[in-house]
Amino acid sequence: MKLGGIPQNPVEWIGAKLGLLPQPLLDTHVAMLLARAVIEGTRLGVFDALAMGPLTAAEIAARCVSQPRATRKLLDALAGCEYLRFEAGRYALTPLARKWLLADAEESLRDKMLLLFREWDFIARTGDFVRTGKPLDIHDSMTREEWGIYQRGMRATVCTWAPEVARRTPVPKGAKDLLDVGGAHSLLSAAICRRHPGLRAVILDLPEAVEHAAPLLAQEEMGDRVVHRAGNALTDDLGTEAWDVVFVSNLVHHFDDATNRALAKRIARALRPGGIFVIQELYRPSSPDEAGQIGALLDLYFALTSESGTWSFAEMADWQREAGLAPKKPLKLLTAPGTGQQSAVKRR
Repeated sequence: MKLGGIPQNPVEWIGAKLGLLPQPLLDTHVAMLLARAVIEGTRLGVFDALAMGPLTAAEIAARCVSQPRATRKLLDALAGCEYLRFEAGRYALTPLARKWLLADAEESLRDKMLLLFREWDFIARTGDFVRTGKPLDIHDSMTREEWGIYQRGMRATVCTWAPEVARRTPVPKGAKDLLDVGGAHSLLSAAICRRHPGLRAVILDLPEAVEHAAPLLAQEEMGDRVVHRAGNALTDDLGTEAWDVVFVSNLVHHFDDATNRALAKRIARALRPGGIFVIQELYRPSSPDEAGQIGALLDLYFALTSESGTWSFAEMADWQREAGLAPKKPLKLLTAPGTGQQSAVKRR
């Protein structure tokens, strides 16, 4: 998948084919304005204001408590980007906006849009990172309010993956205990446990994460089948032969190679014979030529905001193999481009 300029008429199509269009402007100025229009529309409540039906610009401005003329400019931009439709003087939601941006939509990305305001500031530090090589320590710098936004945003990000993750995550027959390392928002653990009725999960995450994720776990109504445990995966005792599955999702990009190798060894010790260690991550292809736009950009983003950046399946499998586990063939998720699972089994 790739973001890029799409010709909207024959003249633009010819210009694109002949290389006459200023692609760098489309990739920067236009892409930047598109992103900001969508996230500002979300924060202002434009999409939720239209949930019950079409409205005029003045009516939307009144509901959003915004200036009418400026609001119309934003609405026109969103219509031009096909998030809204304009007919007979009124604006309405397109299917795209209705599915993804309403607060009560089943697969709502609204909270992720709100998290993007914080991530916008992270991205602005890219130049500093490239000059110094020093990444941002985003978890240590977050305020209490930002921890809440972060947990809700992370949950929104994975909501579209949850059914596929539940279906495809390998779980040994008769498994009873799953340790989810770093999955405080609980959505994936809850989905996996629903798929496997005999399974229960403990989610280990930082105290700040657990505090703000507790209401999200309560919404899942899993009772004592999915519970939080505040702690630190790098220092806490994970137990010995205590778990049938250890599930680590979107976490190893925060750690360097040595840290991930040490963590893999502790997880291997914590697994029961026949147990499975599942790493679910945005993976880095073996070369820049294979990475594609999304993979390459996310590798840069996570290098900026964490200790390492993304890892390849081969690197993840090497950690597991060194820990005495038997790596399985990696799988790529269809509903989460650039994300996959590298699993390994503890021999009996």
